[in-house]
Amino acid sequence: MSFGLVINHNLGSMNALAALNQNQNSLQKVLQQLSTGKRINGASDDAAGLAISQKMQGQINGLDQASRNAQDGISLIQTAEGALNETQSILQRMRQLAVQAANDTNTTTDRQSIQDEMNQLSQELSRIGDTTEFNTQKLLNGNFTGTFQIGANQDQNLTVAISDMRGYALGMAGSASYSETGTVTAGSTSSLADGTYSVTTDGTNYYLVDQNGNKVATSTDGLTFTNNADNTNTIVFSGDKITSGNVTISGTSATGTAYVQNNGLQAGTYTVSGTKVLNASGVQIGTYDSTTKTVKDLTTGTTLATFGNDISGKTFTVGGIDITSQAAANKAITTIQNAIDKVSTQRSELGAYQNRLEHTINNLSTSSQNLTTAESGITDTNMASAMAEFTKDNVLQQAAVSMLAQANQQPQLVLKLLG
Repeated sequence: MSFGLVINHNLGSMNALAALNQNQNSLQKVLQQLSTGKRINGASDDAAGLAISQKMQGQINGLDQASRNAQDGISLIQTAEGALNETQSILQRMRQLAVQAANDTNTTTDRQSIQDEMNQLSQELSRIGDTTEFNTQKLLNGNFTGTFQIGANQDQNLTVAISDMRGYALGMAGSASYSETGTVTAGSTSSLADGTYSVTTDGTNYYLVDQNGNKVATSTDGLTFTNNADNTNTIVFSGDKITSGNVTISGTSATGTAYVQNNGLQAGTYTVSGTKVLNASGVQIGTYDSTTKTVKDLTTGTTLATFGNDISGKTFTVGGIDITSQAAANKAITTIQNAIDKVSTQRSELGAYQNRLEHTINNLSTSSQNLTTAESGITDTNMASAMAEFTKDNVLQQAAVSMLAQANQQPQLVLKLLG
C-alpha cells in the first residue's frame, strides 16, 4: 500500500516510533531481569508462575524454620538428658551407700553417717530436677510437655513429655521429721537416767539404746517407751512417732525426732511461717493449716504431710530414703535400683527423640533443597538467554532510532516539489 508524499501524517515516523517503544519496553524488562537475577519481577511478567513460586517460597521458608525448630528441640533434649546423666550418677552412689548400710558390721552411728550423705544426695536430686531449665522452662519437675513444630504446615509436629525426675518421684525422699517433746513418768523402783539414747528397731519394736549398747526401753508404736527394768517408768510422746535418731532425757521431759509420712515433699529443710511453708531458699512451696496441722501444695492444694502436733513457727526436715537399719537398707537397694531403671527409661526415650529429630532435620534439608531448585527454575533468570535477548533488543533499539531519524527526513522531500 502506497501513501505517497504527505505531511499531515508521517506514518513512517509513527511506525518507527512504535517499534522503538516496543524495543525499549523489551529492553527494560531484560535489563531488570539481568540486574535482579529474577525472571519474574512482577505479576505481569508471569502471573501463574508468580502464584506457584510464592507457594513454593512459603514451603521453603517453613521447611527452613522447621529445621531450626528441630535443632532447638535437640538442644532442649540434650539439656534434659545431660541433667539426667548426673541424676543417674547420684543414684548409683546412693545404691552403693544402701549396700554398705545393709551390712551389720556397721554400728548405729555408722549408719547415721551414711544416712546423712543419703539425705544430701536426695536433696541434690530434687535441686537438679527443680533447676534444670531450657529457655526458662523447667524440664524435670514433671510439668514439661512440649510440642515441636517440625514441618512447614499445620499439625506437622512432635510432642515430647518428660516425667518427674526429682527425688520424691523417684522414691528417694523419706519421712518429714521435726523435734518433738515427750513426758517422762518415774516408775516405782527405777527411772531412766538423764542423757541421750539412740533409737533403733528390729522391724517390729523400737528401742532406746544407751551408750553401752543396752536396750533400756521398748516401744511397740514409737509413741510410748517403757523402761525395760521395771515396766513402769515411761516416756510418752503425744504427737508423732519417734522411730529413729536420738532421744534426750532431762528430768521429766524428753526430746526426740518425730517422723510423719511424706506425701509429696522433696528432701530438704522447711520452715513454717504463719500460713506459709518456706524451703531453705525462703521460697514458699506450700501452705500450713494450724487447725488440721497439714501442709498443702501451693499449686494443687493437695496434702503433703499431716502432723500430730501444731508446728507453727517450727522447722521440719525431709530426709532421703531410710537406711538406718539393716532391714531398711536392704529394702532401699531395690527401691534405688527401680529409680535407676526409671531414669534409664526416660533417658532412652529422650535419646530416641533426639535421633528422630536428627533424621527430621536431614529430611527437611533435602526437601528444602529440592523445592528451591524447582522454584529457581520458575523465577530465576537464565543469564545467557537474557543476555542474548538484551543484545538483540539493544541492536533493534539502535536500528529503530536510526529509522525514526530517516522517517523524520521524508517530509522534507515535499519542499523540493514546492520549490
